[in-house]
Amino acid sequence: MADEIRAIVAGLAELDDVSGVWAVAEERVGRGDPAFAADLGIACAAARHMWQYRSVFDHLLRLLATTRGSGNVAQALRMVACPRAADRKLDRYTASLLASGHEAEDLAVAFTGPASEELRACLVHELVLRGVVVEETPGIAGWALSRHWSHHPLHQLPLALCDMERGADLPSYGVHGRSHSMPYDSSAGRGPAVPGGGRVPSVKEATTQAAAAEMSRAVANWAEESNGRVEARVFAMSEPLEPASVPTALRALGLECLRGAGRKTAVSVTVRPVAEAWRVLFAAASTGGAYSSGLYGAYGRLAAWRSLTALAQSPDGLTAEEVAERARCCVWYGFSAGTDWFEHVAWDIGLAALAPDHRGLAVLAATDTD
Repeated sequence: MADEIRAIVAGLAELDDVSGVWAVAEERVGRGDPAFAADLGIACAAARHMWQYRSVFDHLLRLLATTRGSGNVAQALRMVACPRAADRKLDRYTASLLASGHEAEDLAVAFTGPASEELRACLVHELVLRGVVVEETPGIAGWALSRHWSHHPLHQLPLALCDMERGADLPSYGVHGRSHSMPYDSSAGRGPAVPGGGRVPSVKEATTQAAAAEMSRAVANWAEESNGRVEARVFAMSEPLEPASVPTALRALGLECLRGAGRKTAVSVTVRPVAEAWRVLFAAASTGGAYSSGLYGAYGRLAAWRSLTALAQSPDGLTAEEVAERARCCVWYGFSAGTDWFEHVAWDIGLAALAPDHRGLAVLAATDTD
């Protein structure tokens, strides 16, 4: 086997098409030899700066991580634990692949075998997103409930889904790629339209750099890794704003994303359930924009919570349950407009949240293009 792998690796750089190497690995895994695929992946890891080696490595990882069976899980874990391959983003990707392709009981080996703390933490929350009761799953519960990973940022997330998180759009993985939904353009054709009108009290901008950063967590990868732009702002009203007056307020706030809106450039505003707002934030964070791969499920969940917490203008120190309750007490809106700020390709988001006391309005807009 070692000679065969050495021969494959030695010739990879000369290939214009690596699908033949994929086919060899698929045939060996189909015959019950996942160690061959893992060994080949480990051999390719050192040269992932070259597209042929990177392509083969990724294909082998997806092959092992999406083919049922605990033996395939163990070999996928061995492959990504290789020092030449290991990095945090790979751990996040691997956790998403494994959770989508295997039953929870087959994944217990990740909590006893060679797996990083990062991969384990991500795998816990990838499973939570898929409705697994990790606190009751043998082989996983002990690690998930232990305090030794309490320093990890994902530890702050609840180990069970709240109502608004149920039905989150999760990617579907296969050996040859992934697919996912794109629930953007967050007002068009959904929810009851709000016609606007009514009085808008005097307004003062209350945006801080910290608040804007937190609101933008879910879409930060659009701007950092793709062609996206983001606008995140908070406004304080001198007296309560009537929910029916929010469309009028949005047009009057001086938002960059609505610059140029008027009679010929309409603004559409609809009332949205908080669950739909969370779904949009989670999809933006987890699956990414035009050229970004996103944060995957676990960190996508964390980013969506952080954006939602900031949009709801939650006081510091609230538990996840208290944040969810406050979010339910907000009035949520989706909006879209034909302005030049939005790219109008596939990645457009407009969300606004009216605080429970109706004196604060938080706005998040994002757009991206290929």
